[in-house]
Amino acid sequence: MSGNWVYDIFKMHSHYGVHKYMDNPESKEKIWEHLQFRLDFLKEELAETEKAINEKDAEEVIDGLIDLCVVAIGTLDIIDTDSLKAWDEVLRANMEKKVGINKSRQNKLGLPDLVKPDGWKKPSHKKNHGILSKEKKV
Repeated sequence: MSGNWVYDIFKMHSHYGVHKYMDNPESKEKIWEHLQFRLDFLKEELAETEKAINEKDAEEVIDGLIDLCVVAIGTLDIIDTDSLKAWDEVLRANMEKKVGINKSRQNKLGLPDLVKPDGWKKPSHKKNHGILSKEKKV
């Protein structure tokens, strides 16, 4: 393994021919259908991870969290985005937040929470939409 998750997922998708499918979808709508499939896959993995947490099953918690990463990073790969560029943009926006009280969710543990300060700029992924930039919502 390379230690580079983005590259590892790219290699896996190349090995299984996923890129070939996404390069030649049956229709533009198939790309959006495939994204919905991936979203449902994430929901399934999240539900399994939540079950593992409720059952205090450490093995399945770790497996579930990694599966979520694999599917999420894999989805970015199949739509041909620059995942590292997207990561950096989200990290930049998160690092500009300040510790405070996020009123939109409960924080019963009293852990530091992040809030958007005045002037905060959300992440921008312009020019990094991969094949989605060529597609229109149907």
